[in-house]
Amino acid sequence: MISFYGLTILLTLTGANLMFPFFSVAYAQSAEAASGSAFFQFIPLILILGVFWFLIIRPQQKKQKEHQRMVDSLRKGDKVVTNGGIFGTIVKVGDDRLTLEIASKIQIQLERHQVSRMDKKTGVNKDDADEEKEEIEEKKEKKSKK
Repeated sequence: MISFYGLTILLTLTGANLMFPFFSVAYAQSAEAASGSAFFQFIPLILILGVFWFLIIRPQQKKQKEHQRMVDSLRKGDKVVTNGGIFGTIVKVGDDRLTLEIASKIQIQLERHQVSRMDKKTGVNKDDADEEKEEIEEKKEKKSKK
């Protein structure tokens, strides 16, 4: 019998509490009962990892690859939407930045990966195509000089 703040708790020799009949005593398993194949113990973990792979990781990787392909294919004249929700038309494309025209004579620069999606593909003027070819040729000449 143990007295604690006026409450009396009766204990049996096995440690079970008679005052709280809904609690049971937990005993350790014997070594024979606990011996199981390590493989069977890891099956739930393997199943959880498989579910995560097919439902979360794999679709996210596909989405990332698709976005990277879209960013790599950006060209002058494309209509795009940025991550901030700004709609614009690409005026100039650089290696890591591009220039968007968001209104008449209002242009902003942003990094390529900040484009969230393409709005519409528009045709490129002949003048624009000629300028783009000249820029490509200039880049080739600079590389050949180095």
